[in-house]
Amino acid sequence: MRAPRVRVVDPEGNHGIYDLKKALEMARQRGLDLVEIAPNANPPVCKIIDYGKFRYEQQKKEKEARRKQLAQQIKEIRFRPHTDTHDFEFKTRHARQFLEDGHKVKAWVQFRGRDIIYQDAGLDLLRRFIEALQDIAKIDQPPKMEGRRMTVILSPTKKK
Repeated sequence: MRAPRVRVVDPEGNHGIYDLKKALEMARQRGLDLVEIAPNANPPVCKIIDYGKFRYEQQKKEKEARRKQLAQQIKEIRFRPHTDTHDFEFKTRHARQFLEDGHKVKAWVQFRGRDIIYQDAGLDLLRRFIEALQDIAKIDQPPKMEGRRMTVILSPTKKK
């Protein structure tokens, strides 16, 4: 702390503006630490607290936040340009389940050899796929060619 005067908040919630030496003395009298909370405020805000306990509670909050956060994965669904209707429906059901579980889905059409001339069939397939899942998914990345693959990425609209 470099400021000559600081706003001090004590454990009871009372606050006032004091010289830095006076604030440090107040903390020392209580057997606690003077911790700078808002260094950019004018004057900087400091709290009289037990720093060890403060760090422990902060780590506990971070750990709880990480635990609650859903680890989102990207699940892949692969098609060919002439995928039949039964296979299409089967893979769409799998994609629906992935989206309901909160995962992103990357669907792609693989063009091999002369299949590359059927790009319009691949695009139609991906459009049907998007349409079948539009009630529970939104498009993150619209269909586009990446080398010999046409990909689309969908993400769930609502979290579990």
